[in-house]
Amino acid sequence: MTYALDTNIISYILQDREHIQKRVRETLLYGDDLIIPPIVYYEVRRGLLSKDAHKKNAAFEQMCSTFTVGKMTLAVFDEAAWQYAFLRHAGHSIDDADLLIAAFCIANDYTLVTNNVRHFDAINGLLFENWLIP
Repeated sequence: MTYALDTNIISYILQDREHIQKRVRETLLYGDDLIIPPIVYYEVRRGLLSKDAHKKNAAFEQMCSTFTVGKMTLAVFDEAAWQYAFLRHAGHSIDDADLLIAAFCIANDYTLVTNNVRHFDAINGLLFENWLIP
């Protein structure tokens, strides 16, 4: 299985939250893959650079050399456009960044790991887990 890490999960890893660190180790031990969606890469990178968080930025660069950073494809954008139209017709709205993260996961058959479940629960076909719940 491949797990895509949401921005908040990357933040928890950088904060050395033991529960998340343990889940990452267990996931890799079981042979599953971890991937960083490109939108998440952007969100984390911009936040660290804007805060001049040099130590965490170096840790994030190390993380990016350990985990795969995904690529955006037309399939991702097509999925995002479809999801946007579906949600709009259903009377829901979602932030573009979250929509692209979800579409990246759906298009690639990845499970999103997030603590922001309510941001994603209206997305059709998205698999997600909250690793903060033991």
